[in-house]
Amino acid sequence: MTSAPGIVAVVLVAVATLAIGTWGLRVSRTTSDFLVASRSVGPRLNASAIGGEYLSAASFLGVAGLVLTFGADMLWYPIGWTAGYLVLLVLVAAPLRRSGAYTLPDFAEARFGSRQVRAVCSVLVVAIGLLYLYPQFQGAGITLSSAVGAPTWVGPVVVGAVVLANVSSGGMRSITFVQAFQYWLKLWALLLPAAVLVTVWLSDGRPGASRALPADDWSAPLASGGGPGLYVTYSLVVATFLGTMGLPHVVVRFYTNPDGRAARRTTLVVLALLGLFYLLPPVYGALGRAYAAELAAAGRSDVLVLELPRLMVPGLLGEALTGLVTAGAFAAFLSTSSGLSIAVAGVLSQDVTGRSWRGRRLAGVTAFRVGAVVAVVVPLLMALAAPHVGVARAVGLAFAVAASTFCPLLVLGIWWRGLTAAGAIAGLAVGGLGSGAAVLATLAAAAPDGWPTVLVEQPAAWSVPLAFATMVGVSLATRARVPAHTRRFMVRLHTPEALDLDRG
Repeated sequence: MTSAPGIVAVVLVAVATLAIGTWGLRVSRTTSDFLVASRSVGPRLNASAIGGEYLSAASFLGVAGLVLTFGADMLWYPIGWTAGYLVLLVLVAAPLRRSGAYTLPDFAEARFGSRQVRAVCSVLVVAIGLLYLYPQFQGAGITLSSAVGAPTWVGPVVVGAVVLANVSSGGMRSITFVQAFQYWLKLWALLLPAAVLVTVWLSDGRPGASRALPADDWSAPLASGGGPGLYVTYSLVVATFLGTMGLPHVVVRFYTNPDGRAARRTTLVVLALLGLFYLLPPVYGALGRAYAAELAAAGRSDVLVLELPRLMVPGLLGEALTGLVTAGAFAAFLSTSSGLSIAVAGVLSQDVTGRSWRGRRLAGVTAFRVGAVVAVVVPLLMALAAPHVGVARAVGLAFAVAASTFCPLLVLGIWWRGLTAAGAIAGLAVGGLGSGAAVLATLAAAAPDGWPTVLVEQPAAWSVPLAFATMVGVSLATRARVPAHTRRFMVRLHTPEALDLDRG
């Protein structure tokens, strides 16, 4: 096995990323450029950029590995991650853009007129962002270790350095072009090898190699019947369907559209792009059952996409295909890490690094760059300290926390005038602490066996309804404290920009 294709792939992707980011830097000058690209990104470009940052290590590596190990039940991950954008389209996209906010904490403060709600949202954005960044750096270590034989710490360090250089130099304006390029790179990096591998499988004359793929419990959804298996499926559906709208790096991209109509059109295009991409990882998972079942037995299912081309196509062609999927995987880490870093840095620049400390205050762009350093370095250290948590598993936990916090806040805050600041804080606290404690227990492997383990590893089915109920109950108990400006703000959220209204 030679590491040359992997090294070439990583170097080319890194150089292309930095080159495109440098080209975009020409038009990144103001704080608005850095945070929301001056709200001037069209639907097609924005949709490609969203696809680039949304299709993370879990999508590129994790889905195929989960399908290989656990079978058809794991297809709920890509289905849920795609359908989450349908929920966004119907409930959130256009109103959120019309709010005029830069970040989720900005929206919360504008909706409730409360600095306390803003502070809670800022903490949650940073927490979710760091939890989601952790598996991106972890996946980079897995990829470079598998593709080029590098130590597992090299991948996180390389990705962190490239992301920090791009984000701190050009912000959202620059990263938009980078992420759009990376979506199409990731799509073709999976599509072309998949076409070759399926052709090889269909024409393989070795005894048993071209047999039909296994038709046992592995390929039967909910083969385990009711009980814990059914609960896990429903909880996974809740987390992935509702968690998308709470991901800070996803929501912030809607602020870059010119208006609410463009935000809706962007979401429609994103649905098509994600649906196209998610047809491919299950193909790798299914082929892995015939050619690479030993990876699951050895606990190395996350490297299936990287190893399968070499296993099925020996020689130069197999090495070339390995280089291509390595390039796609590296692009996945860079694009998602960039989007998350921008989202976290934007919040930190407004609420932490941009605050006045002992009479000194950092300027807007400088505060953003300091926030970007924090956003990259902290999850990088997490990945170096704990490199062995499953990539898709860690991302699934981030979705559960997002679904338990920002989903109730956005849905009720946009569609129910009666939500109060007290109700919002109580619901965020209950959903965040409940799902957060479950995440910590899962990462620490501290949960007991049986139903307690199931409830902790998949908390969304109980934490999301609990957060909604808490927000509604506390708001009804404090209905006299509905902000006076709420009616005017709701009009602003739900009327097209073309209407000549006083939006206050």
